[in-house]
Amino acid sequence: MSKETELQRWQRNFAELLQELRVAQTGVQILFAFLLTLPFSNGFARTSAFQRDAYLVALLAAAAAAAMIISPVAFHRALFRQRRKPELVRFAHLMATGGLAFMLISMVSAVLLITDFVLGQPIAVLLSVLTAAWFLTFWVILPFARRNWSDGDIADEDDDPQVLPGA
Repeated sequence: MSKETELQRWQRNFAELLQELRVAQTGVQILFAFLLTLPFSNGFARTSAFQRDAYLVALLAAAAAAAMIISPVAFHRALFRQRRKPELVRFAHLMATGGLAFMLISMVSAVLLITDFVLGQPIAVLLSVLTAAWFLTFWVILPFARRNWSDGDIADEDDDPQVLPGA
């Protein structure tokens, strides 16, 4: 079996990252679109100052998430054919991480806004804290805890990548 070259590894890493960003981009675009339409709904006039603040945090965080998640495309265009794939992958990784953080803030703020409107502030704060904990568990705690688990003879895809025959 032949080993993957460094350039092939960077290209694979970038392709995998783009696939991940497509999933996140769809989610943030749907959330952002919902938030953009919310002030034009009939019930928005009945929101409290706290709810409007939560709305603004959710909206601005969704906008920041969209900008960061989409930015690797613009960066790729700027670096196209300059043989700077490692720099592009590192930048895209940072933007994806930041975009997910802003997406988390936006989603939790949206939950806070809606639950406060429907149920009242004490329950809304509790549900929002639980929502944040839920997302942090699956987006941060488990992935980082998993980094230290041992799978025995199963190699990590980035440790010793091999090109399979016919692949």
